[in-house]
Amino acid sequence: MSAPQSYGSIFSGGIWSNNQMLVALLGLCPLLATTTSATNGLGMGLATTAVIVCSNGTVSLVRNLVRPEIRIPVFVLVIASFVTLVELIMQAFFYDLYQVLGLFISLIVVNCMIIGRAEAFASKNRVDRALLDGLAVGLGATLVLTTLGGLREFVGQGTLFHQADLLLGDWAKAISLSLGEDFQGALIAILPPGAFIGLGLMIALKNLIDQYAKRRAAARAVPAVRTDPSAA
Repeated sequence: MSAPQSYGSIFSGGIWSNNQMLVALLGLCPLLATTTSATNGLGMGLATTAVIVCSNGTVSLVRNLVRPEIRIPVFVLVIASFVTLVELIMQAFFYDLYQVLGLFISLIVVNCMIIGRAEAFASKNRVDRALLDGLAVGLGATLVLTTLGGLREFVGQGTLFHQADLLLGDWAKAISLSLGEDFQGALIAILPPGAFIGLGLMIALKNLIDQYAKRRAAARAVPAVRTDPSAA
């Protein structure tokens, strides 16, 4: 039996090495559809994080009470309950943002990333480890959603975190950037093809960084060869 993952490995895996959106390519529906701006991506990411953390913790708590034959329907019911809760909170406190993301908030229920983590990890681990895995995977997804949304928004509209106050409050107006009303952006960036192009570039960049890190690690592992002056 293999040793359980360390907390650091769980966290780094969810954020980077096993990022579910860049490695497993799960959750592409909200990734491609809602990332027309950094604010939309951040809002969707935070909603997804809240759902996956709560569902992971709940699944871990009931994992010994649920028969294997009905585990998937139970997981979906748990996820749907937390999605409904998040949806109601957004309607109450972030209504303008909810009007933009509303349909895709509901679709979190069938997000393969969340169901996959419930089945592959939360149902087999303690609550603390399940919660950490949910947090790491959620933050990793939020990072990808926000980055892709910011890239598409900046290239397509010349703005960054436009209308961030809808999510973060009036203080967030200070972090909104704009290149001016005369900026002529690339329309393709905010259209569906732009989402695919941006995602492909992000995956390529991650692969390049991983390959560079592996080469560096391999180079450090090779012992230095000492030359013997007497052998000359």
